[in-house]
Amino acid sequence: MARGGHGLARVAVVVRAGAAPLWWLGVVTAGLGLAVPGLTGRRIGVLAGAALFLVAAALVSYLRRGRYLALARPATRAGRHDVLQDRAVSVRDWRRGHRWWLLLAFAAALASDFAVPAAGGMLLAGCGVGLWLKAAWLGRREQEADALFWVRVDRLSRRAGRPAGKPARSYRTTGVAAGDTHRRRTGATV
Repeated sequence: MARGGHGLARVAVVVRAGAAPLWWLGVVTAGLGLAVPGLTGRRIGVLAGAALFLVAAALVSYLRRGRYLALARPATRAGRHDVLQDRAVSVRDWRRGHRWWLLLAFAAALASDFAVPAAGGMLLAGCGVGLWLKAAWLGRREQEADALFWVRVDRLSRRAGRPAGKPARSYRTTGVAAGDTHRRRTGATV
């Protein structure tokens, strides 16, 4: 970045990036699992899957909320030369960085259908719902603070792409008018 600016990705967008792939992979896997009787039978598989869905959604939604709040408290205003990353770019980067993990999760859920039909797929879908809930929670925190939270792109954990990982030390903020911009400078718009 020129003159010391940094690329910034919106925290809620990065959190939500994995929700749709996990949801749809889970739905497809659960649907395919219903075609296989499995070792436990479909009824037990669906009941176990429903329990896993609820537990996964709750755990993913509430996991690390304290860390997000700890990073948001000392948040500083984005600088004039910082560049806000477009929502589509943030989502694409996350999905590109996690494509092998998503494929591995899909394969594991599909393989589990032969033992417990639909349970693995419902677990994946629950993780996707949990990410949506966490992103909605972050959106409410942004409304309360009347600011959007951004994380430096170079501080996103490279392996995991997590906005609350160890490399992230604090967030940056912009006014709510910044929205999910198309790579514009913050100084002239906020």
